[in-house]
Amino acid sequence: MFESLTSRLNKIFDGLRRRGKLNEADVDAALREVRLALLEADVHFSVVKTFIASVRERAVGAEVSKALNPGQQVVKIVNEQLIAFLGEPAPLNLTGPKPRVILLAGLQGSGKTTAAGKLAKLLRSKGERVMLVAGDPYRPAAVKQLQQLGERADVPVEADETLSPPDLAARALDKAQKGGFTVVIVDTAGRSQMDAQLMDELKAIAAKVQPVDTLLVVDAMIGQEALNIAQGFRDAIQITGLIMTKMDGDSRGGAAISIRSVTGVPIKFLGVGEKLDALEVYDSSRMSSRILGMGDMLGLIEKAEAMFDEGQAQKSAERMMSGQFTLEDFLDQMKQMKKMGPLSGILEMLPGQLGKQAKGVDPQAVEKNFKQSEAIIHSMTLKERRDPEILNGSRRKRIAAGSGTDVQDVNRLVKQFREMQKMMKTLQKGGMKGLGRLFGG
Repeated sequence: MFESLTSRLNKIFDGLRRRGKLNEADVDAALREVRLALLEADVHFSVVKTFIASVRERAVGAEVSKALNPGQQVVKIVNEQLIAFLGEPAPLNLTGPKPRVILLAGLQGSGKTTAAGKLAKLLRSKGERVMLVAGDPYRPAAVKQLQQLGERADVPVEADETLSPPDLAARALDKAQKGGFTVVIVDTAGRSQMDAQLMDELKAIAAKVQPVDTLLVVDAMIGQEALNIAQGFRDAIQITGLIMTKMDGDSRGGAAISIRSVTGVPIKFLGVGEKLDALEVYDSSRMSSRILGMGDMLGLIEKAEAMFDEGQAQKSAERMMSGQFTLEDFLDQMKQMKKMGPLSGILEMLPGQLGKQAKGVDPQAVEKNFKQSEAIIHSMTLKERRDPEILNGSRRKRIAAGSGTDVQDVNRLVKQFREMQKMMKTLQKGGMKGLGRLFGG
């Protein structure tokens, strides 16, 4: 997400930070580079023009000239203006009598059905009783796809291809009221292009169920065409929010930056991966931090809290600090990391120097290494996992054969494990002094 843009902006800002003082010409030169970077990232030209003008107005004044670190002050101004353009976060509307209906609209291929499943899982994790409605009888296997997603999210799906989508939605709402459900998510049919039939059907569904939120699902990878689609839907029906999908596949990110400013419709969620839990609540300040290469530590902490088993994590931490850390614990740590989603998404949340160093890491190579390490540990006996000291040559050959790896791979894993054990012993013996030694202090 935003890799190309972030890389360009980082180079520009690094040049500004190295200067002791900044004059108007320096600021103008930097802003010309920022302008080009935004245009190349597919940000709408009118948004770029207004954004650069708003930054320049502040950046050539006393706010920068009197600052102790002028370059850093310009970056601060860019961040604040970018947050303003990205728009205030607009939470999902879950007010009013239950069940509240959320209607999803969008073109075919935008990821609407998958977004319905992700949203259902997210709301269920927050204590809502959710029902999904399969309102797309036209696309082959659309109903089956939603049923599979509902099963994975542990959410019931109301489907009946003999009924029209408006009648099905009305029946589902009635069932939800009688069944004590709190949220009904209606997936609707998409078309290859906006047409009167699609809009009339959406209006008919909305009239039957009175949604509290009508969310337009937009594919971030189609660039500025996303703006035209959003404007077309907004002009035809009352869109209250956006879900930007496939954000993890869009290295430019221009549509996400432009869409709020151009359409006036708030972004509410970001689809950041294929997994059912890869849906993020939109936050403009966090998005700005990622775009400017500042990371998103708060998002990373929330992701960890959501995925980690607190009791298991506490137990592992105690075992590590007491020197009882085994290969079983090592395996558990890897599994907990994998729950947080693709490594590429985790790395881009790291701030500052950590984030820059992380860009040199190949996420695919690391994930391949994770899988290999898991296979090796799974090929060990319980005794071997708990006491790696007994791993002689013949045992290592057997483990390598059982895991489809080489003996060198087994040796590498054991070496990594021993280094971690040594690190834990250093911390255990020295406390804060040990921590200082560990990091070269």
